[in-house]
Amino acid sequence: MLRALFIADPLIVLATIVMGTISLLVSLFDPTGRAQHSVARLWARILVAVSGMKVTVEGLEKISNLGGCVIVSNHLSFMDTPLVMGLIPLEFRFLAKKGLFKVPFIGYHLRRAGRASLKTLAEAARIIRERGVSVLVFPEGGRSPGPLREFKEGAAYIAIKSGAPAVPIGISGTRQVLPMDSLLVRPGKVRLRIGDPIPTAGLTLHDRSALTAQLRARIQELMSGHGPPV
Repeated sequence: MLRALFIADPLIVLATIVMGTISLLVSLFDPTGRAQHSVARLWARILVAVSGMKVTVEGLEKISNLGGCVIVSNHLSFMDTPLVMGLIPLEFRFLAKKGLFKVPFIGYHLRRAGRASLKTLAEAARIIRERGVSVLVFPEGGRSPGPLREFKEGAAYIAIKSGAPAVPIGISGTRQVLPMDSLLVRPGKVRLRIGDPIPTAGLTLHDRSALTAQLRARIQELMSGHGPPV
C-alpha cells in the first residue's frame, strides 16, 4: 500500500498531515469537490518533488484546450496517481476501486470529497456530459508487475457514452521509483507522455472493443518512447 511513502520520507508525512487538514476544512464549504481537487493536486506535486523523481512530461499542448475527457493510462506503481494528479492540468475525478480508499490521503480525500470518486461507469459518463469534468481510468484494473495487461472496456464505455475524447497516457519509470514489493521510494527518471485525444463522436457501445484495442496500442507506443507522442 502507499504506506511505503510515509516510511520513505518524513517530508511526505508532514505534507500529508498538512494537506489532509486543509482538505478537511475545505470540504466543509465546497460540496463540488473542486477545491479539494486543487488541494490534492498541490499535495501530489509535493509528493513528486520530495520523492526525487526527475519527471519529463511530453504532449501537454494536446490537452491545453480540451474540455471534459477520459484520461486513460497504464499503471505501474502507486506513484502513478500523484504523478498524473500533480502534472495533468485538468480537473478530473477517479473511477475509484475499493483499494484506492485505503491509500493514505488519497482515500481520505475521496471519502471527504464525495463526488471526487466515481463508483459506476454511467455516473462517470454523466459527470463528463453535465459538468465538463474529466475522468481518470487505469484500464488494466490494477498495477502491472510486468508487460502491459489486457485492458478492461470501462474507459471506452465512459468515453462513448459521454461523447468525450479518450486521451491515452503512457507512463514509464514509476515502477523503479516505488516497486510493488518495496517499502521505499527511490529517486529515478520518470516519463509521462500524452497522446493525441481519440474522438468518440458517432461511436456506439458496439465499438467499445475496437476503441479499447486502439487505446491499448497507443499507450503501448507511448510507453515505449519510440518517436513523438502519437
